[in-house]
Amino acid sequence: MSGTSVKVALVQCEVSGEETPADRLARVSEVVRTGCTGAQVVVLPELWLAGAFDMAQMQATAQSRDGEFVTAMCSLAKECGIWLHAGSFVERDSEGHLYNTALVISPTGDVTASYRKQHLWGGDSGEAVLLARGRDVVTAQLPFGTAGIATCYDLRFPEQFRALVDVGATSFIIPASWPVQRIEHWRVLLRARAIENQAWVLAVNSVGTHAGTTMGGCSAVIDPTGVVVCEASGDEEIVLFAEVAESAVTAWRSRHRWLADRI
Repeated sequence: MSGTSVKVALVQCEVSGEETPADRLARVSEVVRTGCTGAQVVVLPELWLAGAFDMAQMQATAQSRDGEFVTAMCSLAKECGIWLHAGSFVERDSEGHLYNTALVISPTGDVTASYRKQHLWGGDSGEAVLLARGRDVVTAQLPFGTAGIATCYDLRFPEQFRALVDVGATSFIIPASWPVQRIEHWRVLLRARAIENQAWVLAVNSVGTHAGTTMGGCSAVIDPTGVVVCEASGDEEIVLFAEVAESAVTAWRSRHRWLADRI
């Protein structure tokens, strides 16, 4: 992939219980069309269609990979000529199992990578009860190189990010529904994953309140040295832009060969 910089857009959208999933699908799609001009890569949050804490809506909106949500996202990527990380949706497989599934879609409207979330939040409740775990480490080839795909709660498990580095990741894309109560954990862990892996981190959270839980925003792009390139507010729907270059990873890893000292 090219070593030149690539413009990315993180769509920190509002996920509110006062808005129907159908209305949100239409509204956020329009934000991508009109608010992400010039971006080659666009990233949406985790489970933004249903709301990650709304178990009833998660079940109601569960669908196959050829359902309305994926069809709409593929059409949107093709219409806009962008690489689209569609956040994640509740996937229902042919046997009826449900997954928190993230998709990467090419400018031709084709799904090029899919990732089922491995670490499920909630213990004996929430998505940990409703959903099945994914098992695979997944990367996607994007204009700024090999991106490791992870989702929200995965952020707390550094071994997953090491595994992504081991298969060539030079960046991580992390859509999330991270609540405001623990937003400082989010901010610290994003920098930690960038610093320890010498990789870009592109992390997009949502804002708004659904199912009694308020999201914490603070979407961010962090460079391979751990510097926060840009960060959104904690409560505003906004599109965050940044320039990302794989060459920054190559240069930093060449200068400081810390990954080679692993035992």
